[in-house]
Amino acid sequence: MPPKKNPLNLNPLQLRTLTLLQELARLENKPAEDEEGGFQITALPHAHGNHFHLGHSVVAAKDATGLQNDAVWTILERKGIVKRTPGAAILTAAGVEYDTGLRDQILHQSNH
Repeated sequence: MPPKKNPLNLNPLQLRTLTLLQELARLENKPAEDEEGGFQITALPHAHGNHFHLGHSVVAAKDATGLQNDAVWTILERKGIVKRTPGAAILTAAGVEYDTGLRDQILHQSNH
């Protein structure tokens, strides 16, 4: 039997937020000191107009509302995907490995 898609039953906003956190962790590439397989995230992007940039990707601001939503962070933390620390967040190994299926849908490639 194939693995269940979305085994933690994350809602669409939580999935989009996790996708963005995965990309931020990949771009920052700072392994977490106290979390085996986790990565530290020290800065969240800010939209200008209706979008923002993550590396070479462009993300619609509407897809990133969860980054500023405490309830989303609380659920992701409760499910073991992220740990909040002063001035940073840790994407756990479970968060790094979780397949949201949304990367190609919300991270649009840009050449500017």
